[in-house]
Amino acid sequence: MQDLKAELTASLDEAEWQWLLPHLSRDSLIVVTPELNIVDVGVAIANNNVPLVQNWISQELIHKPSLNQMADWQNNLNKKFQALIVQPFVLIQEPATTNQNSP
Repeated sequence: MQDLKAELTASLDEAEWQWLLPHLSRDSLIVVTPELNIVDVGVAIANNNVPLVQNWISQELIHKPSLNQMADWQNNLNKKFQALIVQPFVLIQEPATTNQNSP
């Protein structure tokens, strides 16, 4: 399992929204919310950990892109994501944003 996690960590990359469009058309994009570690999600999917993945789905921590998200991202084709391929899926996660309102 450590080997898989190391392999997935090494293959984690940055991708622009426009590069992800072919995966969207294949319905293979999965959005990972910032609360989760994208590599941990990849490991769970690769290991077919159904109870854990189902739990994340039920909590909406992983999901298909919503129509609102896709519309926002279409307006910014250069928007960057962390991306991880776990066949047949492509996991994406928006980079953490810094809070502009903090003192």
